[in-house]
This record gives sequence, structure tokens and C-alpha cells, in this order.
Amino acid sequence: MKKRILTLLLTGMLGAGNSAIAQDVVFPKSSPSAVVKQGFATSFVELNYSRPSAKGRAIFGDLVPFGEIWRTGANSATTIEFGQNVKIDGKEIGKGKYGLLSIPNKENWTIILTKDLNVTSANAYKKENDILRIETKTNALSQNVETFTIEVSSISENKCTVEIKWEKTSVSFDVNADFENDLMAQIEKTMSTDNRPYYASAQYYFSNKKDMSKALEWIRMADKQSPGRYWIENLKAKIEFENKLYVEAIETAKNARENATKAGNAAYAKQMEDLIKSIENNPEIKLPKKKK
Repeated sequence: MKKRILTLLLTGMLGAGNSAIAQDVVFPKSSPSAVVKQGFATSFVELNYSRPSAKGRAIFGDLVPFGEIWRTGANSATTIEFGQNVKIDGKEIGKGKYGLLSIPNKENWTIILTKDLNVTSANAYKKENDILRIETKTNALSQNVETFTIEVSSISENKCTVEIKWEKTSVSFDVNADFENDLMAQIEKTMSTDNRPYYASAQYYFSNKKDMSKALEWIRMADKQSPGRYWIENLKAKIEFENKLYVEAIETAKNARENATKAGNAAYAKQMEDLIKSIENNPEIKLPKKKK
């Protein structure tokens, strides 16, 4: 009897040990999780989702039924987070994290943003928690996408596209950021402090065709703070050109070309060479005659 009890105890201990060993083994997941954080506008867009693979299965209309709420991924709920206020299909979406759901159909999908971050099935979905519900057409892909993918693409300063792809189907929706008023206010506020971002502010004004006289004032201050920096001189020459200060633009461009050449940056040097030629060869620009 004692021998039997001892055997049972030893067996139990060995079983527990094997269980502990098994818990330490990391097995690959069939639908691994993914985090996509994309810088956008003045903040970011972040996606958290799981990525199942087709593995020879028919997907939309079969594995993922048409006309039913889908978590838009596998395992846990899919979420999307915006680091600032945005607009989708003309509707204001506040800064924050939302559940990303969808209702796939053959020719179009319904995209849903919900306040609920834990919806993993149709039974858990509550329409009253919707923040956004839009329709988007499906696009047929020429190449098969084996693993479910959500990505942020076509990124500009104030617009990007969230694209959902799997098998030979893709759908997408645009995200717009109306940050200009906030950014302009931030620039004006920062410019009243001691630590003034002259170069960055001048670059933003130049790139977005804002007040060129103010851009000129700031780029001159940036050049004064850091003389001989070819990238600053490069921008200064362009802003001088926009302000029709052609003689100054040529002189600045020559300095920038020389300093860029010394630094081994042929691209910047060529930009300045092209700018000089565009001024000197433009018949509408009357430059003063060179002194002999």
C-alpha cells in the first residue's frame, strides 16, 4: 500500500514538472498579432490586430460570411487609434482608440468604428456604441494576399488611407487631419519664446505657400543662428526667390551650392545650380548688369 502511494506521488510530481516545462515552451501562433504605428499629420495612426492566413481556404463569403459583423482580424478585437482629431467620410472623429469592425459583402463593405474595444463576435456587438458607420466599395486584387493585412498608405501631410486586404479583395477608407489652425497657433505661440524653431517654421510656411514675407524673416534668423549650413541656405534661396529677391537668391544659392559640394551632397548642390539657371535664363526676370 505504501509503495502504491509513493508511486502515485512520484507520478503526480513528474506530471506537474512536465506541465511546468510545457508552460515554458513558446509555440507559434496561427494568427500572430501585429501593431502598425504610422506617423501621420502632427501625430499618428495605430492599428492593433491579428493576422490569420488563408491556407488554401475560401475567405470572403465562406470563412468570413457576407453580411455579418466581423472583428476584422482574428483572436482579440481589432483597434485603431488616432493621435489627434481626424475626419473620416466628413465626420469628426475625436482623438482616441476605437474598435474597428466590418461587415463584408461581395461588392461593398460596411466599416464601423465603435467605442467598445472588446468586440470579437456578432453577439458582442452593440450598434448604440457606433462612432462611425460608412460604406466602401471592394477592389479586386491582381495578386493573392495570403495573410490578412491592414496598412496605412498614400500618406500626405493631412490625408492617409487605411487599407484592408486579404485573398484577392481589398477595401479602404481615407483619414483626414484638419491640423492647420492648431499648428499655425502653435507656431505663433512658440515664436514668442526664446527657443524658436526658425528653420522648421520657415520650411512649413514655404512648403504650404503661407506668408512668404514671414517665412523670409524666419529663414534669415535661422541662417544667422547657424551660418554656413547648406540646407538652411538652400531653403533661404528658395524663399528669396518666392519673394522676388532674385539677386539675393542667386547669391545665397551660390553659397549653398559651394557648402553642399564641400559636404558631399550633390543633390543639394544640383538644386541650387538649377535655381541659379532658372533665374538667370528667365527673360522675364531683369537682373542688374554685372559690373566689368
